[in-house]
Amino acid sequence: MNELQQLYQEVILDHNKNPRNFGVLSPCTNHAEGRNPLCGDHLEITINLDSNQINDIKFDGSGCAISKASASIMTTLAKDKSIDEVKSIYDKFHFVVTSKKDVELDLEELGKLAVFAGVREFPARVKCASLAWRTLISALENKDSQVCTE
Repeated sequence: MNELQQLYQEVILDHNKNPRNFGVLSPCTNHAEGRNPLCGDHLEITINLDSNQINDIKFDGSGCAISKASASIMTTLAKDKSIDEVKSIYDKFHFVVTSKKDVELDLEELGKLAVFAGVREFPARVKCASLAWRTLISALENKDSQVCTE
């Protein structure tokens, strides 16, 4: 197993077993729900925004290890960031998980997002990894509709 695959497995397992920022903020300024019917993932993202910055963020729900770990990592990266910074991080995340396996990635520049390069090996899992991120964007845009991966 190469180094990136091993890192992917270790980080996913750690964040799945010990999710960061798990729970619900009440009250919260922004909220969104997301579902992945294929996998059965269901997440709720709650945020406290002050002006343009995420002061606090939590996720709740259930799902597969990749979905839960992705939500956990996402919350650690989004906390204390501006909406524009979060959208920029989302763009990098989306590129990592949807790029072809042979596309070389600058792992150092990606930082914690580098672990998601492992998702490229399992295209069916891209929706699992993306659910929390798409739900976060929906919450930031204050959309009322539920995010669905199908």
